[in-house]
Parts: sequence; C-alpha cells; structure tokens
Amino acid sequence: MKKAALHNLGCKVNAYETEAMQRILEDAGYEIVPFSEPADVYVVNTCSVTNIADRKSRQMLHRARKQNPAAVVVAAGCYAQTKTGEAQKDGAADIIIGNNKKHELAERIAEFLEKRQPVQAVLSINEEKQPFEELSIGKPAEHTRAFLKVQDGCDRFCSYCIIPYARGRVRSRSIGQVLAEARHIAEQGYRELVLTGIHLSSYGTDCGENLLHLIREVHKIDGIWRIRLGSLEPQIVTEEFAEELSKLPKLCPHFHLSLQSGCDATLKRMNRGYTAGEYAKSCGFLRRYFSHPAVTTDVIVGFPGETEEEFAQTKAFLEQIRFYEMHIFKYSMRQGTRAAVMPDQVPEPVKAQRSGELIALGKRMSAEFREYYSGKKQEVLLEELAKINGNDYYIGYTGEYVRMAKKAEGKEAKDQTNRLCRGTVGPALTDEIYELKEM
Repeated sequence: MKKAALHNLGCKVNAYETEAMQRILEDAGYEIVPFSEPADVYVVNTCSVTNIADRKSRQMLHRARKQNPAAVVVAAGCYAQTKTGEAQKDGAADIIIGNNKKHELAERIAEFLEKRQPVQAVLSINEEKQPFEELSIGKPAEHTRAFLKVQDGCDRFCSYCIIPYARGRVRSRSIGQVLAEARHIAEQGYRELVLTGIHLSSYGTDCGENLLHLIREVHKIDGIWRIRLGSLEPQIVTEEFAEELSKLPKLCPHFHLSLQSGCDATLKRMNRGYTAGEYAKSCGFLRRYFSHPAVTTDVIVGFPGETEEEFAQTKAFLEQIRFYEMHIFKYSMRQGTRAAVMPDQVPEPVKAQRSGELIALGKRMSAEFREYYSGKKQEVLLEELAKINGNDYYIGYTGEYVRMAKKAEGKEAKDQTNRLCRGTVGPALTDEIYELKEM
C-alpha cells in the first residue's frame, strides 16, 4: 500500500480541507502516515495570508522533497493558487492543486504518476460564478470538536488582503449539505461543531440564505451539544442578530469579531467598511444579550500611513473594548493589493515595537477575563488528558473557550474525554488554566 502524508498551514478552513483531502487519499487506497515519515506522496495545504505564511509554505514543500526525493509533492491551497511559479521553483512541487480543485487530488496524482509530467489544476479567479467545492471529512482529527466548512471566497477586497484573489468570490454550501455532514459528525460522537468559512458572515448572500437561519437549523440536530462560530464581521452583529443567537442554548458565547484597527482613518484606508464606533456598538449588543461573552479579535499594526497618533487611538480603543484574546499581526505587504502601493510604508522596527505593546496589552486583558470565573460554576467539555505540575488532569474548555482542568484520580481516572463536566472554578494551575472542582 502506498503511503501519503499531509501538512496543513493556515486557517480553520484549510484544516477542514486538509482533513477532506486525507479522506480522498484514504478512499484511493493510501495509508496515511505522519509528515515526518517517509511517504510516496506529500501534500502541503499552503497559506498565503502573510509573507511568513508564504515562507513556511515554501519550507514545507522543500522539506517534503528532501525527505523523499522520489516522492510526489503536491502544493495545494492559497500559496499554490497565488504563487504558482514559486511553488514549482527548483522542483519544489510536482503538482499544483488550486483552490476549488482539491476534490481532484487523487485523480491528479494518478495522472502525474502515469505521465510523469507536472500537472496544474489552478482555479481561475476571474470566473464570476464558481460552485461551492463539495468536500467532506471522514473522522475529524480532533477528539471532541469538528470543524465544518460552510462558505468559501470573499467579496470584500480589503486593501491589504490577497485572499479574495486566492479564494475567489463568495459561494455558500447548501443548507442540506451542511446539515447532512453535521448529522454525520454527530453520529460519530463529536459533541462540538465549529461553523467556519473564509468570510462566514457572507454565508447565503449568493443563494438567498443567511447565517442566522443556518445556525438555527444546525441547532436542531440531536447529538450536537455545542456550536461555535468562526470569525465574523462586525456588521453582521445587529441587535436582532445578537438577541436571536442568545435564544439558542447550544451556541457558545464566544465571538471572534475581526477589527484590524481602532482608528477610523486607518479603517478607511483598509476598506473595512465600518467605523470604530460601529464596531463598539456590535460588541455592546453581544454583551447586552450574553452574560460575560468572550469577544476576541484580530489587529494589524503598521498598516501603511499608520502614525503614532493613529496607533495610540487603536490602543486606546482596544483597552476600551476589553477583549478576551487578540491576535496581533504586523502588516505584511501582499503584491497585487492596493495597500502594497500605498505611500508611507511603516518600517519593520516600528511594526515590531507596536506589536509588542499590543501583545502585552492582550495578555493583561486575557488574564483579567479568565480571573472573572474564579469561584463561579462552569460547564466544561473535556478534551484530553495531560500532566500539570506532575498530576494527571483532563483538559477542556468552557463555552467562552476558557481552559479548565479537572483532576483525574481514583475510579474517575478512566477516559473522560468528550464528557460535559460541571463544577466550580478553583485556583489557577498555570497562567492560562484554572482547576475545575466537580460538583
């Protein structure tokens, strides 16, 4: 039996698609082995969101080639889509599988093995209408949580972002297909489902549907105990949206609202389509209808033209909102985007200094958010067994995605993964994990 190894880079959508490609190879008769082991086929699902992502994609392709020079190396995903020449340079990849073509993986590998000539299957991003690529996963890689891709593509064209060029226009998976796979996941015993997409908020805009209706339908599925949402745009969080979500008990009060900047002038140059005040209003709706929801975000520092005053406005805004977690990115120039040719590019040392300030701020706010739960009753979905301070604990997450640990001792040391556990939050065991004392 031939062996195949896969490696994923990038977002949760990529992770889902990597699992789907693994299933395709399994169905084609391949044995799946770790990427670090010898294999006949290596598949790297690449990312191109930043220059660092590009570099990591190239490195993994060359690593695969080095591990077995005779193997078939496949570059899939966004870097393969936007930097096809680079992916093929110096023989790094034999096959290029562009976005919306991953379902052809086994066929393309077989074609290559027959002809031994490079095969390209790159999606034309100029197509106005593309179908949603129907992929499905077999058994999710995680023990308790499964990701379900419901949407692809983006029509926003933020001035810094290459993803619309890599992923194409918005296209949504039919509700019927989403529900069928969600039921399959539930039947396999997975209790938490994460709905994800490249631009999740635009779900249904291409087919007369909407995200709220999809969430309501998924909520009806027996066996799914928790529903999480991928990254949302703040514009979707109206008062009605927040109120209706609050009526769904399975929905986790954990919301990732992409911000990027707290300065209106910077947001306008980014073409984000909202102001800081409008963003704050959306956060206010969530906090009105949910008790202490976790609000997380992304922030870009050093965007072209960002002055010290603009950065100070962003920092002050972040302190005002009080996020649970922030993902801080230094602006990365993407050729082909409007921001790449903007004047007043910010020097790297300035980006690094601003990034450091916000990372430190984020750590303080995150600690304050977690401390709120000390002494309170919480429900945790246990996911894995791990050692903390020399003792065995089952680690899991609350609905707000705060990590908790329940001690494994006596008869209860048996496998408790994928179990909901209720208890009182005790002292912190580490900087990020609190002990849960079961009731």
